[in-house]
Amino acid sequence: MKKIVIAAGTGFLGNVLIRYFKHKCDEIVVLTRGKSGIKNSIKYVHWNAKTLTGWETELENATALINLAGKSVNCCYTEANKKEILDSRIDSTAILNIAVLSCKNPPQHWLNSSTATIYRHSEDKQMTERNGEIGDDFSMTVAKTWEQTFFEVPTKNTLKTALRTSIVLGKKGGAFVPLKRLALLGLGGKQGKGNQFISWIHEEDFASAIAFILEHQLTGVINIVSPQPIPNKIFMKQLQKGIGIPIGLPTPTPLLKLGAKIIGTETELVLKSRNVIPDRLLQEGFQFQFDTLEKTISDLAS
Repeated sequence: MKKIVIAAGTGFLGNVLIRYFKHKCDEIVVLTRGKSGIKNSIKYVHWNAKTLTGWETELENATALINLAGKSVNCCYTEANKKEILDSRIDSTAILNIAVLSCKNPPQHWLNSSTATIYRHSEDKQMTERNGEIGDDFSMTVAKTWEQTFFEVPTKNTLKTALRTSIVLGKKGGAFVPLKRLALLGLGGKQGKGNQFISWIHEEDFASAIAFILEHQLTGVINIVSPQPIPNKIFMKQLQKGIGIPIGLPTPTPLLKLGAKIIGTETELVLKSRNVIPDRLLQEGFQFQFDTLEKTISDLAS
């Protein structure tokens, strides 16, 4: 590949993609709210994710545009935070639609973040792209509006794919770090009833799935998750085993709610059952390097 542009690429997932693609393409450009400059051969260009200020010229002749913009959902859902969660996703996607259409030689393929949280809480049914059931709570409505904003503007010269990504586990970022910390403190037992499913993916499989989508020109919506969702109680038990901690105290729902208030987050992040399957990736022949939780924890804990 010649050129990849990563919008909002300075966070955990952006760095995962930079490491993966750094030696696989000629140029990587990161759109950032920080200062413009070049660091470790990566070009950083300032943008505000709302208006055209010159950064849009970086999209010219790009092989791929990958948009990761959006306020973290790891916060209390106050009205102000809910507005920022929605606006940060809609504004960035909308301005990128305008920017792509303004290009003489637009990106060949645009991958826009979405979320596996678009599907309803499910302990009874596995959600694929074809048969997944989508509801109407705050998180699902954000996801639906996000994808609608993305797809409602035709870009005839640019392919479009929405990435319904689950929890990404990485050695230095994502959900694995705080979960490991809890387990090391002896607090790595089941959370709530423990029946809720966790859909997850190893950081390396996340990056290679992105490359696979680009290589095979897959469009529409794609679930970026591992093939085997795991109930929370089994997930936490395997985490304990993987890091060599024999005891893991459970955290009942009332205590989770109290803790969420104290640290400023929402219990939905651990109590919602995300029972999601990467049906399209599997049908297209994508090979997961870390297809089981045991392999994933063994690699990340080493």
